[in-house]
Amino acid sequence: MINKKVKSKNNFFWIYAVILAIFLGIFFLKSSFYNPKKINQDYFFKIFIKGDVKKIIIKHRELVLVYLKKENLSYTDRINPFINRKKIMTNSFQYEFEIGDLQFFQRKFEEYKKKYHLNTIIDFKNQQEYTITKFFFDYGIFLILLIIFWVFIFRKIGATGGGPGGQIFNIGKSRARLFDESDNIKITFKDVAGLEGAKEEVQEIVEFLKSPKKYTKLGGKIPKGALLIGAPGTGKTLLAKAVAGEAKVPFFSLSGSDFVEMFVGVGASRVRDLFEKAKDKSPCIIFIDEIDAIGRARGKSSIAGSNDERENTLNQLLTEMDGFGTHTNVIVLAATNRSDILDKALLRPGRFDRTILVDPPELNERKEIFQVHLKKLILSKKVDIDFLARQTPGFSGADIANICNESALIAARKNRSQIENKDFLDAIDRIIGGLEKKNKIIKPNEKKRIAYHEAGHAMISWLLEHAAPLVKVTIVPRGKSLGSAWYLPEERQLTTPEQMKDEICALLAGRSAEEIIFNSISTGALNDLEKVTKQAQSMVVIFGLNEKIGNISYYDSTGQNEFTFSKPYSEKTAQIIDEEISKIINEQYKRAKNILKNNEKKLSLLANKLLEKEVLFREDLKNIFGERSFSC
Repeated sequence: MINKKVKSKNNFFWIYAVILAIFLGIFFLKSSFYNPKKINQDYFFKIFIKGDVKKIIIKHRELVLVYLKKENLSYTDRINPFINRKKIMTNSFQYEFEIGDLQFFQRKFEEYKKKYHLNTIIDFKNQQEYTITKFFFDYGIFLILLIIFWVFIFRKIGATGGGPGGQIFNIGKSRARLFDESDNIKITFKDVAGLEGAKEEVQEIVEFLKSPKKYTKLGGKIPKGALLIGAPGTGKTLLAKAVAGEAKVPFFSLSGSDFVEMFVGVGASRVRDLFEKAKDKSPCIIFIDEIDAIGRARGKSSIAGSNDERENTLNQLLTEMDGFGTHTNVIVLAATNRSDILDKALLRPGRFDRTILVDPPELNERKEIFQVHLKKLILSKKVDIDFLARQTPGFSGADIANICNESALIAARKNRSQIENKDFLDAIDRIIGGLEKKNKIIKPNEKKRIAYHEAGHAMISWLLEHAAPLVKVTIVPRGKSLGSAWYLPEERQLTTPEQMKDEICALLAGRSAEEIIFNSISTGALNDLEKVTKQAQSMVVIFGLNEKIGNISYYDSTGQNEFTFSKPYSEKTAQIIDEEISKIINEQYKRAKNILKNNEKKLSLLANKLLEKEVLFREDLKNIFGERSFSC
């Protein structure tokens, strides 16, 4: 059945194409045959005195139309297959020209006519000669082409807008996909690892719809909506899929961009249609993914005086969610990673009563996510899930799923029958640092500088108390970096100035090592300097961790500074901020140099081992420095 439908659509397409080609051909042929040649008066009187002119018509006292006799018609005119020859001889003029003085022309015409004994007819036409029949004959083909073209375009637009028959009137219909009990949705809350707090609130929403009397008998009201907020990949859409799998009520799913269209009023029409369908299916759930596509705060970055289709769509959504006659069991779920730009009217109680934060998973939650994704993989018995969870701080659920998939691909590439721990570490390296480039040509002196640079990072991170301990360091090029080191950062909710300074010191250790060993520095510390500058700037400007600036933060959580060109502090304060940032960085740079100079032999030993093996692990640093001690 599907193949027949596709075939019939293709047949209709070719029929339209052939019809358009035929009409275009006729139109252009007709226009080419009916284009008279423009001449001047001198040329006219030359052919006039030869007796070739049958008749002339003077229109509006300024334009002369010249009709030639039958025997003087061009060969092309005589063999024209589309126009009757008799009609050409009687109705078609071959030349035209303009005259200045009508009396002078008429007098000269009469003189030549009498002198050469000619019977040429002269006529005058000052009224409008177009009739409805003639207008349709001249422009009818073009109008037919235009109508066919627009019918074809509207059919295509209607087809993309949904609805039977692909009619243009369906463009205002909602594009939401409906899931009900007949759909086999296999994702449930058991498939959503971690996110326990978010799952509890979402499960409660499902319970609201299943047994509303349990909550309303005490006088409570069912929430109108819940907004899922979180970074990309944290599981917002997965939660919504689980709701669709768990709920025994109809579930409408669509994206915020599905409301947006180039035609004015379409977005608002689709919102109305969506809620009308939802009310018919009540109780039900509407899920709008990426709601920031239509929910952006009104008045920002819009052209003054313009009719913003997105704002019209948002206004209609606000009305449907909390307007007159909205006492129905329809709950709206929405997801976004840009909650800071959403309109305040959308976030108020009565519309989105609940805001559910979907944070990146913690250590135990990452372990649960690994267990879900590792079920389908063939693993070695030595694979340590706890170790993998510790190696992925800050990773989202999507990142962990990608790591599991990459590890399987790496193991298959190496012709292994099982996935090992090393494959997971290689997958993490691949995702964080990029593809390994062992064939990249590096000069020996550059390779030595890279080794000392990375050894400096590894050494300082091992010796400082608050710096993240090393997991792996390598001088094999990967992605855009010539060398890299992986650390195991401590998962903490609060950070002190001492911890931030230790991190800055560890980042500056690479350049410090270069200066100590080679008495010069290179451009290899670009990424380190960028991180250091942002870290020091956040200490002074955002977190109020600087004594000279004091307990002041210039951070704007509302995002209003994005739309202004002025700084929230004076020029004098800006100068102090610059000085304090430079002071923090210079102090930690000197500190890193002092630590490295005091341990220069161990630094050289570590760098030489790195040159020899290219990759060193935590155990290698233990052999050189012993267990971590924090005397620095």
